Amino acid sequence: MFGSPQSHGANAYAKVGIETGVIAASPHKLIVMLYDGAIVALSNAAQHLKNGDFAAKGHSISKAIAIIENGLRASLDKKAGGEIAVSLDALYEYMNSRLLQANLKNEVEGLHEVQGLLRDLKSAWEAISPDSKPANVERPIPQQDPLAPRRPNFFEA
Repeated sequence: MFGSPQSHGANAYAKVGIETGVIAASPHKLIVMLYDGAIVALSNAAQHLKNGDFAAKGHSISKAIAIIENGLRASLDKKAGGEIAVSLDALYEYMNSRLLQANLKNEVEGLHEVQGLLRDLKSAWEAISPDSKPANVERPIPQQDPLAPRRPNFFEA
C-alpha cells in the first residue's frame, strides 16, 4: 500500500550515494549536480502534470525553484563574476518567474523552456570544467631525473 520494503531500501541507498557524491564533489561538480537536480525535478513535474497529479507537480516545481534560487542563484558572486554573474542572476530570476507561471497555469511549455535553459547552462558549465582537458592538447610527460631516488616497486622481479 505504501510501497515495498525494497523501494525504501533503494531510496535510502540512492540518498546515501547522493550525499557521498556531494561531500566528495568539487565546487564545479556541485554546480553540475544542482543543474541535474533542477532538470530532473522539472522532468518529474512534467510527468505529474501529464498524469493529472497537480500536488506532486507543484512539489516538483517548488523543488526546482528552490534549487535555482537557493543553490544556483545564491552561489553567484556578483563582485568576482562581474557581468556574467549579473546576467546569470537575471536569467535565474526569469526561470523562477516562468516556473511560477507554468505552475499556476499548468503549462508544460514553461517547464520545457526552463529545462532547456538549464541544460544549455549545464553543458556550458561542463565545457569549462577544470577537470576536463581539451582533446587536441598534448600534455607534456614529466621527465624524471635518472639520479633521483626511486620509489620502491614491489612488483619488480
